Amino acid sequence: MATTETKGRIKIFSTKNGVNIIQSPIKAQILSILKEGGRSGSQIVSSTKRSKSTISAHLQDMEDAGIIDWIIDPDDRRRKIYFINSKFLGDVSPNHEMEDHVNTILEEYVTQSNDPFDFFRYMFRTIRVALLDEGINIDPILHNAGMKVGKTFYKKLKGESLNNLIQNIASFWETNNLGNIEVKSINPLIIQAYDCFECEDLPKLGRPACAFDSGVLEGIFSNFFDQEVEVEETKCYAQGDDYCQFLIKPLKTNEE
Repeated sequence: MATTETKGRIKIFSTKNGVNIIQSPIKAQILSILKEGGRSGSQIVSSTKRSKSTISAHLQDMEDAGIIDWIIDPDDRRRKIYFINSKFLGDVSPNHEMEDHVNTILEEYVTQSNDPFDFFRYMFRTIRVALLDEGINIDPILHNAGMKVGKTFYKKLKGESLNNLIQNIASFWETNNLGNIEVKSINPLIIQAYDCFECEDLPKLGRPACAFDSGVLEGIFSNFFDQEVEVEETKCYAQGDDYCQFLIKPLKTNEE
């Protein structure tokens, strides 16, 4: 069955052939499964509790659209392993995700700000809240943009050691009024952010909202460790926490 998160939401993907929109709850469920890694058709059937013919039809539709692709299973050449072959851009909900907070942000923050940086920061939040109020989630786009920023700024922030890098990140965050960075743990690597520029004044969404920050950290630490890492936001102002917290860990591959 589709989860509360996927049910009723229209998912938007960028493929080699252009933008493709997924409205089917079953397709959305399949893509949520494939997001965790490659799966065989029989594994997808088992996870979705749908018939083999139904899943096969949906897999073929998404393959034809360029959203997914497959490779031969090296352990069983009779079997295909399906994987996502496109970029998730975001989703649209027919229902508003929140009440209208745009006027509140404009009145309480933007119009009262005398700091140019604060003004543009709150304008960024206003645009994001306006989109959320219309049911449009652009977190994947923000995450991808953050990754590009992180990879670019790594050249400026890199140090001889992990501690040097983290110190440089904390200094950069503070200097540019992005918040205050603290390290909770090195192994596993856990970073906490206070006064977060991205989400501190967002309405409570009940879920993490620092997609851009997560992307920036992912880009920085992927370069440092010379391998792809995954950044999971485990705490966030937008879900009622007192700070944002990011867990940085090596990205699992399909072979693992």
